[in-house]
Amino acid sequence: MQSIGAASLRPDARSAAHSQPDLELVAVPRDESFKVWSHGYPYRTVRWHFHPEYEIHLITATTGKYFVGDFIGSFAPGNLVMIGPNLPHNWVSSVPHGEQVDERCLVLQFNADFIARAIEAFPEFRRVETLLDASRWGLLFAPETGAAAAPILREMLGAQGMRRVTLFIALLDLLVQSGEPAALASEAYRAEPARYAGTRINHVLTFIGKNLSQELRETELAELAGQSVSAFSRYFRRHTGVSFVRYVNQLRINLACQLLMSGELNITDICYQVGFNNLSNFNRQFLSLKDMSPSRWRSYQRLNAASAAGKSETPHGAQAPG
Repeated sequence: MQSIGAASLRPDARSAAHSQPDLELVAVPRDESFKVWSHGYPYRTVRWHFHPEYEIHLITATTGKYFVGDFIGSFAPGNLVMIGPNLPHNWVSSVPHGEQVDERCLVLQFNADFIARAIEAFPEFRRVETLLDASRWGLLFAPETGAAAAPILREMLGAQGMRRVTLFIALLDLLVQSGEPAALASEAYRAEPARYAGTRINHVLTFIGKNLSQELRETELAELAGQSVSAFSRYFRRHTGVSFVRYVNQLRINLACQLLMSGELNITDICYQVGFNNLSNFNRQFLSLKDMSPSRWRSYQRLNAASAAGKSETPHGAQAPG
């Protein structure tokens, strides 16, 4: 993949990618430092979007056009790009309408706080600071770097524990050691997350986050977005990948888990504090998302805490793992 030629399309990018990007919500698991995943095509995140996290993106199948800031270029398998925080981007594959691709890319995402803590703890990590700083404009790596990164990213998909961290370090070392990558967006381009936040979906997501404990009706959110309920329902699912009700329930159950870990409130109080209006629905939704009841989930968390503290007691109602 050559970075020249594509750069000559940059003036067109200013008119072709003038629409406001959407915010992508990157959910890094609580017990992990970064997110590694893959997806096919079409897929809900294939749209003009941004997020606060750094992203390393490797194309494994299909060809097409990709957009990074004010840059437009062509991609093929082996296209390896690093995206800085809040930099809008998108890859659009040339796939006939109606066809599906099982795996289009491998994606690694991590936030600035995590990498800042790593740099503070390990001075050797400072070598990556130049790379991180340059990624604010997007970086395209040479094909040989993409080929070397592929097996590392693929192993990361299923790696557990310290092996994930080892592979993460190996990938960053590969990128640091590679030849100088090509900057994609122009030097004059600046990401403007404050302006992006004015888009319709981001207004809706912000409102939900601030009013999670209150009653949230899809009709009211549709009115906030200036859409009919049916149009809003399709719009919301396209941007989040789930229905409005499931999205709200997921956020409420995640908040409930935080309160359950604190141990200060009983389950009934937690149910109402996170926005459910009856205990049976709360228990049903919790079981659906966590595969266990809230009381059992809290018991296992207490077992985990006791183990970390060197205690041998098993909390009432919990079974010690075998």
